[in-house]
Amino acid sequence: MVAIGFFDDVGGGMIPDDLAQIDLRSMHVLVTVHDAGSFSAAAAQLDVSQSTVSYTIDRLRRAFGDPLFVRQGNRIAQTDKCGDLVSQAREMVNRMLAIAVPQEFDPVTAEGAVTLSCNHHERFLLLPALIAALRAAAPKVVLNVLESAVNGKQQLRENSADIVLGPVRILGEGYFRRRLFCDHYSCVMDADNPLATGELTLDRFREAAHVAVTHNGQWQALYFAALRERDIFLTPQLTLPSHDSIELMIAGTDLVATIPNRLARTYGGLCVRRFPVHIPIEIDMYWTERTHKSGLHRWVRQLLADVTASRLNRSPDGCDDEQEFATPIQSDSS
Repeated sequence: MVAIGFFDDVGGGMIPDDLAQIDLRSMHVLVTVHDAGSFSAAAAQLDVSQSTVSYTIDRLRRAFGDPLFVRQGNRIAQTDKCGDLVSQAREMVNRMLAIAVPQEFDPVTAEGAVTLSCNHHERFLLLPALIAALRAAAPKVVLNVLESAVNGKQQLRENSADIVLGPVRILGEGYFRRRLFCDHYSCVMDADNPLATGELTLDRFREAAHVAVTHNGQWQALYFAALRERDIFLTPQLTLPSHDSIELMIAGTDLVATIPNRLARTYGGLCVRRFPVHIPIEIDMYWTERTHKSGLHRWVRQLLADVTASRLNRSPDGCDDEQEFATPIQSDSS
């Protein structure tokens, strides 16, 4: 059990005993209850009894002089002090975990798990090659894949994902980013669609019957904002939760979907036309300080970057995808 250093002299007096006895495990329980939303769910995640979780939270309540969690109907809600404490506790736990993680790594003998979160675009383009390379080089390493939708930052913050891929901007202290590749938009349609021939102008595009991918209603593709700047407001005739069924939905109809070009080029049964406006889609890889120095995670991140460079390299129209970097992202209070 690791003490978290409450024995320092603050303001000329000793730290109260209740506060001095709080350890790292207690902080971990607090964060887990907060993220899980209930004592029972936290107990299941931690593989301890619910009474153990309750006892730990009671100790924290006494130490900090605050209820921390209050009952609201069938759920619990955090107090203001709890929110502040969870933020500090999460950073503390993650930093300790980062220090404790072994940095040496031999892929042949290594065991462990990496959880990667992304959506269909990145999953379709990168994961087959990543999985093949991972199985060949590190057969004992487990890869877990999650759907990110728009929840990538939350997944990283709550430690449910180790790596997030996507055209997102995850800002704040303790996050790291590396560019993997760039893409742009193309339009896909049935070969008999009138837009399959002739110049695809913005005026012709505006009048089309559109398909929009919304990731379960939580996402609006980047091109919508670019069109609004040109006073073009689209009303999709069909919305889909993911890109994975677009080809089946469009074939034999007048529908047009605007999707990442690299994905569009894989639909052999559809006509692919360049979107009238060039809008870059930058796919970045994100991770946190918790796994930044981990030998396993560093190796997997580099493997993913190598697989991406080998598989995609440069886009068909010459867009340079080799702008790779790894840098801490400064906090912007978001």
